[in-house]
Amino acid sequence: MSGTPAPHNGSRQSTIPHGRGGVPPGAAVSSRPTSRNAGRQATTATPAASKLAAANPSAKAARPAPEHPVPQGAARGDHTAPTQPFSGLSFRPERNLTGADMWGATILDQLACRILFHKMRYEGPFTPPSEQGTIVFPGNLGMFEWGGIALDPVRQLVIANPMAIPFVSKLIPRGPDNPAEPNGAHPPGTELGVQPMYGAPFGVDLHPFLSPIGLPCMRPPWGYMAGIDLKTRKIAWMHRNGTIRDVAPLPVPVRMGVPSLGGPLATAGGVAFLTSTEDYYIRAYDVTDGAQLWEDRLPAGGQSTPMSYAVDGRQYVVTAAGGHGSFGTKVGDYVIAYALPQ
Repeated sequence: MSGTPAPHNGSRQSTIPHGRGGVPPGAAVSSRPTSRNAGRQATTATPAASKLAAANPSAKAARPAPEHPVPQGAARGDHTAPTQPFSGLSFRPERNLTGADMWGATILDQLACRILFHKMRYEGPFTPPSEQGTIVFPGNLGMFEWGGIALDPVRQLVIANPMAIPFVSKLIPRGPDNPAEPNGAHPPGTELGVQPMYGAPFGVDLHPFLSPIGLPCMRPPWGYMAGIDLKTRKIAWMHRNGTIRDVAPLPVPVRMGVPSLGGPLATAGGVAFLTSTEDYYIRAYDVTDGAQLWEDRLPAGGQSTPMSYAVDGRQYVVTAAGGHGSFGTKVGDYVIAYALPQ
């Protein structure tokens, strides 16, 4: 891997070695859902339902999504539906969490997570938020988040980066420290701490379910790369993705599979790219089986979705490494472009 500084500050340009990891010059790319594939299907990924559904132009579901009973017992003044739709094509874990799923880097860490788990409310997906504190799983970031998915319309493949991190949702009643309207001491909320939810009867303390040392309380893996075959409408492959190098107390690059914030990019050459994992890397994958082909170290958190462009017949893959505040990654101001050697 070689790299040369770009003319302006905060950017650099690097080369991708020859081989399967490269992007063929002039290759078309797709980083957003599209309906221009052979089956005339529109592909979407939804976070809360963690489902991936293909629909025809009449919006008839291509996979069944039967209604199933869900936990009841809403907070004061709220209500819940008795059932929710569950897609037939989903990355949602097949079983509910238990205390045995609680994990820690040490025995004490694991014990703390198990104690916290049993103190909170959890009856499976769609367990209502509560003043007691409710486990939300899959969490608010999963199985998919704002980065979306990528589509290879020729191979009829969807490339995705699903993740599963439990969150805690604890309702905070109105009071002196949680007023019904903003004031000088309590301005509108941020991504961190208690979300005021002005106009509602509660604020909410919403955060990942983490151990005392800052790792997820649920045993890994927490993040994946996956491919979905739109012809069979089944998950074709799914592999844990990313290391704990930049989140663990010691910078050990153990490939546990970590969360990511930002979507993948798929190219016509059969290569997908992702930059958004908690560890600071851009990686390339074979879209047919998910094998990792190449990686390069980023100078800061790459919580973004890469894109591609061409200049004078040479194609580039570019990403922004700016970090993410509430995700806890290193902040930067880098824009980095990669290309095959000439």
